Amino acid sequence: MTRIDKNPDTSPGGDRPRSDRPGSDRPVAVSVRGLVKHYGETKALDGVDLDVHEGTVMGVLGPNGAGKTTLVRCLSTLITPDSGTAIVAGYDAVRQPRQLRRVIGLTGQYASVDEKISGRENLYMIGRLLDLSRKDAKARADALLERFSLTDAATRPAKTYSGGMRRRLDLAASMIGRPHVLYLDEPTTGLDPRTRNEVWDEVQSMVRDGVTVLLTTQYMEEAEQLASELTVVDHGKVIARGGIEELKAKVGGRTLRIRPADELELRPLAHAIDDMGLTGLATTTVDTRSGCVLVPVLSDEQLTAVVGAVTARGITVGSITTELPSLDEVFLSITGHKASAPEDARPELEEAAV
Repeated sequence: MTRIDKNPDTSPGGDRPRSDRPGSDRPVAVSVRGLVKHYGETKALDGVDLDVHEGTVMGVLGPNGAGKTTLVRCLSTLITPDSGTAIVAGYDAVRQPRQLRRVIGLTGQYASVDEKISGRENLYMIGRLLDLSRKDAKARADALLERFSLTDAATRPAKTYSGGMRRRLDLAASMIGRPHVLYLDEPTTGLDPRTRNEVWDEVQSMVRDGVTVLLTTQYMEEAEQLASELTVVDHGKVIARGGIEELKAKVGGRTLRIRPADELELRPLAHAIDDMGLTGLATTTVDTRSGCVLVPVLSDEQLTAVVGAVTARGITVGSITTELPSLDEVFLSITGHKASAPEDARPELEEAAV
C-alpha cells in the first residue's frame, strides 16, 4: 500500500523535538509518547515510546502480532490511537492529519500498483493526484523510473513486472510527494535475496538524500544492514531499544575466537580450555573451517582466565578475537522466542488494523 498526500508549499510546521539519547545531535523526526491502541480487550499498542532521528533508519523488530503494523498505521493517520501522542515532522498525527499526510510516504508488505497500466502511468497518476501539473508529474515520474532502474520497463503494464520490479515501483510511488518521513512496513516480504538487496540499496540511497525511515522487519539481516537504531516490540510494548551493538552488549556474553598458530594444536587447545573447569564456562566448539576454537565467555574474568590458561600450556596463538552475540541471539534473549520469518497471512490482530 502507498499512502501520501499533497506536497506542501511550505516546510513542515513546528520545531522538531530533540532526543535525550546520549550522543545524538540530530533533531527527532518522529516522536511517540505513550501510544495506546485497543482492539476489543487486546492492546495492540500498550504505551509505546519511540524517537526516530532525522535522516536515519529506525528498525522496529517484533514477532507477528507484536503491534508493528498498528504502530505504522497510527503514525500514518490510517487509524487513530486511543491515547498518547505522535509528532511526525512537526505535525500531530491526531490533530493535524491532513498536514501530516503531505510529508509522509508509506510502503506496505505488498505492492499496491495498478497492474493494468504501465509503470510510468502509475507514477504519473499519483503525481496528478498530488496536484502536480501535467508537466511536473511527467518529469517526476521519469526521474523516479530512472532512479529505481525501471526506465526500460516504463511503458509495460505493471502486471508484467517481476516481484522485485513491483516493489521498486511501489517505493517510487511512495517518493512522488518527496516525503520527509517514509514508513516501510516489512517491505521485502517474499522477495528473493537478490531483489531484497536491490531494495536495500534504494532505501540507503533515500536516507543519503535526507529521508527519515521507520522500518518494520523480522529479517535480522535487514535490520543490521539498514538500521542505525532498533526498537524491539512484543505484545504492544517496547521491551528494548538502542543501537545494534548496544543491544548485543546488553544481552551479555561474548564468544572468544582463538586460532592456534599450528592447526594441529586446534583440538588440544579445545581440550585444554575444557579441562580448566571454570564455573559457568560453556563447552568450547572447534570450528575447523576457520581453524578456531570458539569459547563463550560471560565476563572479563573468564576471558582473562582462558587466555592465561592457553599461554600456560605453551600453545602458540595466531590470533584472539571476541565477537558479540548475533542479532538473532539478541532477539531470542529479549523476547524469549526466535524471530519468525514473515508470513503471507497476517495474524488476526494485525488484520484488524488494515
